Amino acid sequence: MCIGLRKYLFYFANEHTEFRLPEIKAIASLFKIPLQWIEEPSNCPFWLAELPSEESARLIASRSVTVRRIVHLWASATKVSDLHGQLRDQEQHIKPFFSPNKTFKIKVDTFCNHQTQAEKLEKIESFAYLPIQGSVRLKDPDLTLQYFEHYGMDPNNRPSEPHRVFFGRVVGQGRRDLMTQLNLKKRKFIGNTSMDAQLSLIMANIAQVQSGDLVLDPFVGSGSLLIAAASFGGYVFGSDIDFMMLHAKTKPTRKQDRFIGRQVDESVFANFSQYQLTSRYIDVVVADASLPLWRDQLTVDAIITDPPYGIRESIERVGTSREMIAVSEENQESHIPSKTDYNMEQLLSDLLCFAASHLTVGGRLLTWIPIFRSDYDASCLPSHPCLRLEANCEQILSMVASRRLLTYSKLREPQGEELNPIMSLGDLASFREKYFHHMEEARVERKRKKIEHALQRS
Repeated sequence: MCIGLRKYLFYFANEHTEFRLPEIKAIASLFKIPLQWIEEPSNCPFWLAELPSEESARLIASRSVTVRRIVHLWASATKVSDLHGQLRDQEQHIKPFFSPNKTFKIKVDTFCNHQTQAEKLEKIESFAYLPIQGSVRLKDPDLTLQYFEHYGMDPNNRPSEPHRVFFGRVVGQGRRDLMTQLNLKKRKFIGNTSMDAQLSLIMANIAQVQSGDLVLDPFVGSGSLLIAAASFGGYVFGSDIDFMMLHAKTKPTRKQDRFIGRQVDESVFANFSQYQLTSRYIDVVVADASLPLWRDQLTVDAIITDPPYGIRESIERVGTSREMIAVSEENQESHIPSKTDYNMEQLLSDLLCFAASHLTVGGRLLTWIPIFRSDYDASCLPSHPCLRLEANCEQILSMVASRRLLTYSKLREPQGEELNPIMSLGDLASFREKYFHHMEEARVERKRKKIEHALQRS
């Protein structure tokens, strides 16, 4: 293998595997980097790709949270002996990367096989023939060399020898440090449905949020998605119909705080202050997403949201099933309008129509949709003539339920009837009813088994 081909190895964390490809493709597109996969992307944590330059690899790594690190590949093989043979044959290509003034370290990672430090040290010493001239430095070296062994995907059926081995030079580290920095456990204000930091950052990446972008969340809740977007330079704002949530007056989510109550200074803004992101925060307002309060001329670069599913948070809109009563002028300021159910089909229809009208051309809408897995039918996913479905990623929640992150990009401005197209989700629209029906059936079954067990013991 010739190093001049600029082959790179993407080493991914073994989680959220369905989100890897959409994230990497979105980042590459954002930076206008031509990316060509040498092998078809899979659940394997090692992906091979060709990139035009080392700077391209660094740019992708500088945004990705699914990638652990990107390595300029020097050799790969199915046998360790073949890997060493390739490295020996390429000494002239390798030599320029070393000098007496450069510190280095060799890092060993084994996937699906735990090894002791002594075993790793033995593997490091097997590369003693490399033309290394500098001194060892374990912390922040000038040059990090990486050796990988891949033992397959099944930890219960591990082979004695690795399936594949890789060796190369680390050129970029992923931004997984942001996951620690934005961890919900340390966040000032959270709610029952606050999105975890990793998924929030993945969404911001797939939405291609960059410095100066205007980003909206119409179901903002505690603002987790906006925190991630602001971390990548977006100016963020949002709305939510839940007055109590936006004003931090709901019951505390953390178990240890339930008998104490929320702190006085908890708020969405407090979270932005915690992360020094207040310069990116516009505001959040109490509003009904089905009746947008924004001017028709408003355009945003991205809409990222996680609408309520009707399980832990109710799906509501302003309305009433009774006769409307006029509110006197003196009571209008303090009046809180009544609410009615907001079905999932109408919610998604309103959301896609809003995106078609207010996104910039090329802008992206990201939204989650709950799925009863046995009912899933891709043809029933929400659609709009002005939006193109770019990605569809599943996160499994239980044996029967999951949710899918749908990514749309705006193709053109809507015209005429396209402003309010007819949409049908089929069986996908009845998630809430089927979920509670399944839970009730499971409860009855557990009770039956408990009674049978008691009778057998008596």
